[in-house]
Amino acid sequence: MKLVLAEPRLLKESVSIISELVNEVTFNIDKDKIEIVAMDPANVAMILFKLLSSAFVEYEVKENKQIAVNLENLNQVLKRSKPSDTVMLELADNKLKITLRGESTRTFKLSLIDIDESEQKVPELKFTTKVEMPSTVFTEAVEDMDVVAESVSMMAEQNKFTVRSEGRFNAAKVEVLTDQGISIVMDEDKVDSKYSIEYLKKIMKGSKLTDTVVLNFGKEYPLKVDYKLMDKLMLSFILAPRVDND
Repeated sequence: MKLVLAEPRLLKESVSIISELVNEVTFNIDKDKIEIVAMDPANVAMILFKLLSSAFVEYEVKENKQIAVNLENLNQVLKRSKPSDTVMLELADNKLKITLRGESTRTFKLSLIDIDESEQKVPELKFTTKVEMPSTVFTEAVEDMDVVAESVSMMAEQNKFTVRSEGRFNAAKVEVLTDQGISIVMDEDKVDSKYSIEYLKKIMKGSKLTDTVVLNFGKEYPLKVDYKLMDKLMLSFILAPRVDND
């Protein structure tokens, strides 16, 4: 196995974001992609990550591999990469060998670990609502709601997307219209669902990867957040709805 990436940020930022939700993951590597399917310890959020072979300048995978690593350790190594570096991933002596090549050549070896977990299956979900918007708009809306409470309600109508939050004493609301650069496709006239601010604050960091975010949800239904770079990567999250009251 030999994988060479000329855009370190694709892996660097993705691992950094994922490491906020899970500590250990298994990379499933085949001839087409590197993939992660993981659930956070509280079973509230599922992470789906694909880094496609087309994102690499060199991609040699002779047989499918499963590599389990500690994400904190991997994150620390990838943080040492510079934007102009190339990152090479190899297997050597039952370790993940990471070579950062730029003005100098730096080599790190991370021990592989054993993860005692059953294979995570992605649930089959049927969403009634799809909202596409600039990722910065979504990020700012979540940050606005964080001032007020621990959960946020998302409401979609035919021409308007609303994010609102209510605490014991305070309230906040952000409204974005379809003529303000967002797209709304829905099967119902109005959909409303509530989610955890704590998780959304971690998920929204996917905006570091792409300018656009796609939200799929339904009434009191899981939320799927997609960040995609065409022919390069996909980072998605499935977040369970909040059913309690603040």
